[in-house]
This record gives sequence, structure tokens and C-alpha cells, in this order.
Amino acid sequence: MITPAFVQTMAAYTAAMNRRFYAAAAALSDAERTADRGAFFGSLHGTLAHILWADHTWMSRFAGWDKPAVTLRQSPGLYPGFADLHAARIATDARLIAWAAGLTQDWLDRDLVWFSVALQREQRQSRALLVVHMFNHGTHHRGQAHALLTAMGQDTGDTDLPFVI
Repeated sequence: MITPAFVQTMAAYTAAMNRRFYAAAAALSDAERTADRGAFFGSLHGTLAHILWADHTWMSRFAGWDKPAVTLRQSPGLYPGFADLHAARIATDARLIAWAAGLTQDWLDRDLVWFSVALQREQRQSRALLVVHMFNHGTHHRGQAHALLTAMGQDTGDTDLPFVI
């Protein structure tokens, strides 16, 4: 399905987009970032926090990272302060890039078994499919963040994969 090179590309793209989005968000006030704008996770801040929460949730399953201390519903409040959220995002992107650099095709070709709290049962899925899902999830919610940033007058530049990497 996918290769380690694909995962490395997606980790680099994720980090590049996060740098752009957080730079645009930093130009806003806390009130602008945290105002409920009707997005799925309320605010821009909540959306960015949820993306980080999900990355950590999946990486806890893939690589033994610490699982977030909050639930899905609490994910928008994972880091109440923007500076802490931003620092955690930078550190996470560096860890994702390092993790991707060490992936093997054999690891991707196997299944992952985990207990889903959301479904309340054990799950078994292809690791490759789940890795694609993790990156797709982040891209999906960054699309929401992009709309919020654009509506607030911020420019993140081109977001198309071939023109970012």
C-alpha cells in the first residue's frame, strides 16, 4: 500500500504545513485564536490542539509515545496556552520525522492490534492504512484550520503537497 518513503514525505509535509499554520496563528490574538467559530472543534486553537492530540494518540499505538492525558472530547483543551501548544507541535513534528526515518516496509506491512476506547473493543487493522489515516486526519483538520485562518485574514501560502515539498 505505502512505503517508508511515503511516510517520510508525509511527515515532512505535515511539519512544513504546521510551521506555516502556527506562524499565521501567532499573528492573531489569543481571543481570535480561541473564539468559537463553529468549527468541529470550535476554535482555531481547539482545532490545532485536536490535531496534536490525534497525532499523539496514534503514535502511542505505533511507537509507544505517551498517550494524551485527555479524551477526544477534551482534546481542544489539551494545551490551553498557545505558546505551549506551539512548542508541543514543534517537538511532535521533529519526533514524527525521526520516527518516519526509521520505518521499514516490514513494519508497515503488518497489522496493529489495539483497544479502541471509542468503539469499546479490540481492533486489528493494517499499520499502513492506519498511518495513512493519521496523516489524512491531520490534513483534514488542517483544512478546517486553513478556512478559519483565511477568514481571519491570514495567509498560509500554498498548501498543495507537490508545491510544499
